[in-house]
Amino acid sequence: MARAGLSTGRLVRAGAELADEVGFDQVTVSALARRFDVKVASLYSHVKSSQDLKTRIALLALEELADRAADALAGRAGKDALIAFADVYRDYARAHPGRYAAARLRLDPQTAAGSAGVRHSQMTRAILRGYDLSEPDETHAVRMLGSVFHGYVDLELSGGFSHSAPDSQQSWTRVLDALDALLRNWPAPT
Repeated sequence: MARAGLSTGRLVRAGAELADEVGFDQVTVSALARRFDVKVASLYSHVKSSQDLKTRIALLALEELADRAADALAGRAGKDALIAFADVYRDYARAHPGRYAAARLRLDPQTAAGSAGVRHSQMTRAILRGYDLSEPDETHAVRMLGSVFHGYVDLELSGGFSHSAPDSQQSWTRVLDALDALLRNWPAPT
């Protein structure tokens, strides 16, 4: 019988909090059981394994990020939309580093197709419509934006920009200005 008060949703939220505290790689069913002061076996009626728990945390993080991004994009277009979207990723990563790492967990194709990751792609493409890119350039631009956002955030979170001036906020602003300029002047294929 499941312990009163434990549910899959509660365990996943607690796992997400744990990820933010100790790092996503450190999240296991055992660590979660210790958090609730229960035996590991009692959690297996809610999650199948540590990998199942991590997948559920990833899905939660993708959903949270997609909801925040949708709110930030409402009524915006062009450069304003690009900046709002990028800032959501950066702000989320700073506030929830473990969940942010979880959002990048590689999912199997079926799980990925049913996740909020699809919404992220759709929102990115919606932003790019303001830059009038056609395929395959739109796909190239989606990949570029993801690479820049995630790469910058990873370097910033690991302290890569903390050792020199200017501060990382100034660089972030300039990077977004440069991305906007590039998207407005997308080069022709060679």
